[in-house]
Amino acid sequence: MKARFLRFAGVKSRAHRASTLGLFLTLFASAAHAQGTEEQRRACTPDVYRLCAGEIPNIRGITACLRRNRASLSEACRAVFGQAGG
Repeated sequence: MKARFLRFAGVKSRAHRASTLGLFLTLFASAAHAQGTEEQRRACTPDVYRLCAGEIPNIRGITACLRRNRASLSEACRAVFGQAGG
């Protein structure tokens, strides 16, 4: 399912998908003004694929999309945004 969303976002090869996901996970916390733990990033990754796949790899776009969709976020991701003051 994740690969399908990444293909939708224009990322085709497995290596490119992995590097795009790695870039997102690395930069997501910076965009949210908090370094974030691996656990926090893991909490929001499914929501990114579900709600904001069209924004990958635009970190600011992903963050804005998650904020716009706060009501639809999983409890775990909503908690991350609460911690980051987002």
